[in-house]
Amino acid sequence: MADLWIFIGALTVAYLVPGPDMILLLDTGARQGRNHALATVIGLALARAAHVTLAVLGLAALLKTAAWAFEIVRIFGVAYLIWIGISIFRASSLTPDLTGAARDIRPHGYAHAILRGLVTNISNPKALLFCSVLLPQFIHPELGTVGGQFLLLGAILVAVGIGFDCFYALAGSTLGRFLARHRKAATAQRWVFTSLLLGFAARLALAQGPQ
Repeated sequence: MADLWIFIGALTVAYLVPGPDMILLLDTGARQGRNHALATVIGLALARAAHVTLAVLGLAALLKTAAWAFEIVRIFGVAYLIWIGISIFRASSLTPDLTGAARDIRPHGYAHAILRGLVTNISNPKALLFCSVLLPQFIHPELGTVGGQFLLLGAILVAVGIGFDCFYALAGSTLGRFLARHRKAATAQRWVFTSLLLGFAARLALAQGPQ
Protein backbone atom coordinates (compact mmCIF):
# COMPACT_ATOMS: atom_id res chain seq x y z
CA MET A 1 0.00 0.00 0.00
CA ALA A 2 2.86 2.40 0.80
CA ASP A 3 4.31 1.77 -2.67
CA LEU A 4 0.95 2.65 -4.21
CA TRP A 5 0.97 6.09 -2.60
CA ILE A 6 4.56 6.63 -3.74
CA PHE A 7 3.45 5.71 -7.26
CA ILE A 8 0.58 8.21 -7.11
CA GLY A 9 2.98 10.85 -5.75
CA ALA A 10 5.36 10.28 -8.65
CA LEU A 11 2.48 10.64 -11.10
CA THR A 12 1.34 13.85 -9.40
CA VAL A 13 4.77 15.41 -9.81
CA ALA A 14 4.90 14.34 -13.46
CA TYR A 15 1.47 15.80 -14.26
CA LEU A 16 2.28 19.09 -12.52
CA VAL A 17 5.32 19.67 -14.73
CA PRO A 18 4.32 21.91 -17.69
CA GLY A 19 4.39 20.11 -21.00
CA PRO A 20 2.66 19.91 -24.39
CA ASP A 21 -0.41 18.17 -22.95
CA MET A 22 -1.00 20.93 -20.41
CA ILE A 23 -0.53 23.72 -22.96
CA LEU A 24 -2.84 21.97 -25.44
CA LEU A 25 -5.60 21.72 -22.82
CA LEU A 26 -5.23 25.34 -21.70
CA ASP A 27 -5.23 26.58 -25.30
CA THR A 28 -8.20 24.43 -26.33
CA GLY A 29 -10.19 25.52 -23.30
CA ALA A 30 -9.37 29.19 -23.93
CA ARG A 31 -10.14 29.14 -27.65
CA GLN A 32 -12.88 26.54 -28.04
CA GLY A 33 -14.39 26.25 -24.60
CA ARG A 34 -14.80 23.64 -21.91
CA ASN A 35 -16.46 20.89 -23.98
CA HIS A 36 -13.73 20.77 -26.62
CA ALA A 37 -11.08 20.79 -23.91
CA LEU A 38 -12.79 17.87 -22.17
CA ALA A 39 -12.91 16.04 -25.51
CA THR A 40 -9.15 16.58 -25.72
CA VAL A 41 -8.88 14.93 -22.28
CA ILE A 42 -10.40 11.79 -23.81
CA GLY A 43 -7.72 11.73 -26.50
CA LEU A 44 -4.94 12.14 -23.94
CA ALA A 45 -6.41 9.34 -21.82
CA LEU A 46 -6.56 7.01 -24.83
CA ALA A 47 -2.93 7.81 -25.65
CA ARG A 48 -1.78 7.09 -22.09
CA ALA A 49 -3.71 3.82 -22.10
CA ALA A 50 -1.93 2.95 -25.35
CA HIS A 51 1.45 3.81 -23.80
CA VAL A 52 0.72 1.54 -20.84
CA THR A 53 -0.31 -1.27 -23.18
CA LEU A 54 2.81 -0.84 -25.30
CA ALA A 55 5.01 -0.80 -22.20
CA VAL A 56 3.40 -4.03 -20.98
CA LEU A 57 3.90 -5.65 -24.38
CA GLY A 58 7.56 -4.70 -24.26
CA LEU A 59 7.53 -2.37 -27.25
CA ALA A 60 8.96 0.40 -25.10
CA ALA A 61 12.15 -1.66 -25.00
CA LEU A 62 12.44 -1.11 -28.75
CA LEU A 63 12.72 2.65 -28.24
CA LYS A 64 15.41 2.03 -25.63
CA THR A 65 17.55 -0.18 -27.82
CA ALA A 66 16.79 0.85 -31.41
CA ALA A 67 17.94 4.38 -32.20
CA TRP A 68 16.07 4.43 -35.52
CA ALA A 69 12.71 3.73 -33.85
CA PHE A 70 13.26 6.48 -31.31
CA GLU A 71 14.27 8.92 -34.05
CA ILE A 72 11.18 8.22 -36.17
CA VAL A 73 8.80 8.83 -33.28
CA ARG A 74 10.78 11.84 -32.09
CA ILE A 75 10.80 13.55 -35.51
CA PHE A 76 7.07 13.07 -35.86
CA GLY A 77 6.49 14.47 -32.37
CA VAL A 78 8.70 17.52 -33.03
CA ALA A 79 6.90 18.27 -36.31
CA TYR A 80 3.49 17.97 -34.68
CA LEU A 81 4.37 20.28 -31.78
CA ILE A 82 5.72 22.86 -34.23
CA TRP A 83 2.53 22.61 -36.26
CA ILE A 84 0.36 23.18 -33.18
CA GLY A 85 2.53 26.13 -32.10
CA ILE A 86 2.28 27.78 -35.52
CA SER A 87 -1.47 27.17 -35.59
CA ILE A 88 -1.85 28.95 -32.25
CA PHE A 89 0.30 31.86 -33.40
CA ARG A 90 -1.65 32.25 -36.66
CA ALA A 91 -5.06 32.04 -34.98
CA SER A 92 -7.08 35.19 -35.53
CA SER A 93 -8.26 35.01 -31.93
CA LEU A 94 -7.36 32.92 -28.92
CA THR A 95 -10.61 33.77 -27.15
CA PRO A 96 -13.74 31.64 -27.38
CA ASP A 97 -16.37 32.59 -29.95
CA LEU A 98 -19.58 33.00 -27.95
CA THR A 99 -21.87 33.50 -30.91
CA GLY A 100 -24.79 31.22 -31.63
CA ALA A 101 -22.88 29.59 -34.47
CA ALA A 102 -20.12 28.58 -32.08
CA ARG A 103 -22.61 26.96 -29.74
CA ASP A 104 -23.97 24.86 -32.60
CA ILE A 105 -20.93 22.63 -32.64
CA ARG A 106 -20.95 19.67 -35.00
CA PRO A 107 -19.86 16.26 -33.68
CA HIS A 108 -16.71 16.16 -35.85
CA GLY A 109 -15.43 19.16 -33.92
CA TYR A 110 -15.19 17.02 -30.81
CA ALA A 111 -13.68 14.14 -32.79
CA HIS A 112 -10.94 16.49 -33.96
CA ALA A 113 -10.29 17.58 -30.36
CA ILE A 114 -9.98 13.94 -29.29
CA LEU A 115 -7.59 13.27 -32.16
CA ARG A 116 -5.40 16.26 -31.24
CA GLY A 117 -5.09 14.98 -27.69
CA LEU A 118 -4.33 11.46 -28.88
CA VAL A 119 -1.65 12.48 -31.39
CA THR A 120 -0.02 15.07 -29.10
CA ASN A 121 0.64 12.51 -26.36
CA ILE A 122 1.23 9.36 -28.36
CA SER A 123 3.82 11.05 -30.62
CA ASN A 124 6.03 11.79 -27.61
CA PRO A 125 8.44 8.86 -27.16
CA LYS A 126 9.35 10.16 -23.70
CA ALA A 127 5.81 9.38 -22.52
CA LEU A 128 6.21 5.73 -23.51
CA LEU A 129 9.65 5.55 -21.94
CA PHE A 130 8.22 7.10 -18.77
CA CYS A 131 5.66 4.29 -18.53
CA SER A 132 8.24 1.62 -19.25
CA VAL A 133 10.58 2.95 -16.55
CA LEU A 134 8.02 3.84 -13.86
CA LEU A 135 5.60 0.92 -13.94
CA PRO A 136 8.10 -1.93 -13.40
CA GLN A 137 9.44 -0.21 -10.27
CA PHE A 138 6.14 -0.94 -8.51
CA ILE A 139 5.59 -4.50 -9.74
CA HIS A 140 6.10 -7.20 -7.11
CA PRO A 141 5.69 -10.73 -8.54
CA GLU A 142 5.45 -12.21 -5.04
CA LEU A 143 2.25 -10.23 -4.42
CA GLY A 144 0.27 -11.65 -7.33
CA THR A 145 0.08 -11.87 -11.09
CA VAL A 146 2.28 -9.39 -12.93
CA GLY A 147 -0.44 -8.76 -15.52
CA GLY A 148 -2.96 -7.84 -12.84
CA GLN A 149 -0.52 -5.43 -11.19
CA PHE A 150 0.28 -3.79 -14.52
CA LEU A 151 -3.45 -3.42 -15.17
CA LEU A 152 -4.03 -1.78 -11.79
CA LEU A 153 -1.07 0.61 -12.04
CA GLY A 154 -1.94 1.46 -15.64
CA ALA A 155 -5.53 2.24 -14.68
CA ILE A 156 -4.28 4.49 -11.85
CA LEU A 157 -1.88 6.26 -14.22
CA VAL A 158 -4.68 6.99 -16.68
CA ALA A 159 -7.17 7.97 -13.94
CA VAL A 160 -4.77 10.41 -12.25
CA GLY A 161 -3.97 11.89 -15.64
CA ILE A 162 -7.68 12.39 -16.37
CA GLY A 163 -8.08 14.22 -13.06
CA PHE A 164 -5.26 16.66 -13.78
CA ASP A 165 -6.30 17.05 -17.41
CA CYS A 166 -9.88 17.95 -16.42
CA PHE A 167 -8.49 20.60 -14.08
CA TYR A 168 -6.36 22.09 -16.88
CA ALA A 169 -9.29 21.93 -19.29
CA LEU A 170 -11.54 23.85 -16.91
CA ALA A 171 -8.72 26.28 -16.14
CA GLY A 172 -8.37 26.90 -19.88
CA SER A 173 -12.08 27.65 -20.15
CA THR A 174 -11.78 30.18 -17.32
CA LEU A 175 -8.72 31.64 -19.01
CA GLY A 176 -10.72 32.08 -22.20
CA ARG A 177 -13.39 34.13 -20.43
CA PHE A 178 -10.68 36.31 -18.91
CA LEU A 179 -9.00 36.83 -22.28
CA ALA A 180 -12.31 37.81 -23.86
CA ARG A 181 -12.28 40.87 -21.58
CA HIS A 182 -8.55 41.62 -21.86
CA ARG A 183 -7.32 41.71 -25.47
CA LYS A 184 -3.73 42.56 -24.60
CA ALA A 185 -3.60 39.51 -22.35
CA ALA A 186 -4.93 37.44 -25.27
CA THR A 187 -2.05 38.62 -27.44
CA ALA A 188 0.41 37.77 -24.67
CA GLN A 189 -1.16 34.33 -24.36
CA ARG A 190 -0.62 33.64 -28.06
CA TRP A 191 3.08 34.45 -27.75
CA VAL A 192 3.52 32.51 -24.49
CA PHE A 193 1.73 29.36 -25.68
CA THR A 194 3.49 29.42 -29.05
CA SER A 195 6.89 29.93 -27.42
CA LEU A 196 6.30 27.11 -24.93
CA LEU A 197 5.23 24.61 -27.59
CA LEU A 198 8.17 25.50 -29.82
CA GLY A 199 10.41 25.18 -26.77
CA PHE A 200 9.02 21.72 -26.04
CA ALA A 201 9.61 20.79 -29.69
CA ALA A 202 13.21 22.00 -29.45
CA ARG A 203 13.78 20.04 -26.25
CA LEU A 204 12.38 16.91 -27.87
CA ALA A 205 14.50 17.48 -30.97
CA LEU A 206 17.65 17.73 -28.86
CA ALA A 207 16.75 14.79 -26.64
CA GLN A 208 19.32 12.03 -26.46
CA GLY A 209 18.17 8.82 -28.04
CA PRO A 210 18.99 5.39 -26.64
CA GLN A 211 22.68 4.79 -26.31
